[in-house]
Amino acid sequence: MLEKNKIYQGHTPDVLKSFPDDSIDCVITSPPYWSLRDYQLEPQIWDDGWKGQLGLEPTFELYLKHLMQIFGEVKRILKPTGTCFVNLGDSYASGDGSSRHIGYQDPKYKNGRAGDFIEPSAYPQGNVQPKSLCAIPERFKIMMIDSGWICRNTIIWYKRNCMPSSANDRFTVDYEYVHFFVKNPKYWFEQQFEPSIYPNDNRKARVNPLTAKDHKSGGNKIAKGDKLYPNRNKRCVWDVTTKGFSDAHFAVFPEALVEPMLRSGCPVDGIVCDIFGGSGTVAKVAKKLKRNWILIELNPEYIKMANKRIKHVQQDLFV
Repeated sequence: MLEKNKIYQGHTPDVLKSFPDDSIDCVITSPPYWSLRDYQLEPQIWDDGWKGQLGLEPTFELYLKHLMQIFGEVKRILKPTGTCFVNLGDSYASGDGSSRHIGYQDPKYKNGRAGDFIEPSAYPQGNVQPKSLCAIPERFKIMMIDSGWICRNTIIWYKRNCMPSSANDRFTVDYEYVHFFVKNPKYWFEQQFEPSIYPNDNRKARVNPLTAKDHKSGGNKIAKGDKLYPNRNKRCVWDVTTKGFSDAHFAVFPEALVEPMLRSGCPVDGIVCDIFGGSGTVAKVAKKLKRNWILIELNPEYIKMANKRIKHVQQDLFV
């Protein structure tokens, strides 16, 4: 029996196997990126016999193999009308086996927090030359499509306040991918709109214009006095700033990134699942928007943190 509004502790593929078929409306998640960070957890045993944490595999091929094992289970538990949003970052290949994360460990937190950063990198990777991006998000998308998923969009998460880079021989990366997958051609989706300064941008019925002071989200550059027409189908470049978080969890979803995924991909009173629950942002937004939620998280410290954040959420009167 699947319990709603609960955090399940355990190794993600093992917990997913306990969920019934066709039971989840929406999955919104961000797996640990490959070769980014050691969460200092007990190594987990995978079906292929490898023992370790997701993201610390010696090759990105093995990392992708484990992701596909996990998302095979995700496909099984999703309803036929279900949706799936996956935020995934890339890594650079290195010729010397250096790691992406260096620096101090904050003594306040057992699992550490961010120190200084060098180029995200990993051990030499076959035919991928040193200093080259490994194209992990693109490879993952192709593997998902080849395994029968339908990729409806690749969303670009533009981070205008991205982490500064010390690299002086390339451009600073200020975006990440969010792939939007579904199981079947017919699925539940609520169209999302964004403001436009052009009244006929979406050839649907005209609506009354808003003044610039009414503008709250959307990504357009709005000049003072511009009139906005909230009638444009939401685009695929989402301008969402990253948010700091004082507790230990390193990678925290901004709520503004999760909200349009949840509104579009999960009906009210439906169930959304984050299979790498972390600090609980997906559950926090779900509770606010009157959706049921389920998280899977291995780290007991993050579970405590997530429960604390979720507990104090107030539901919106209007969703």
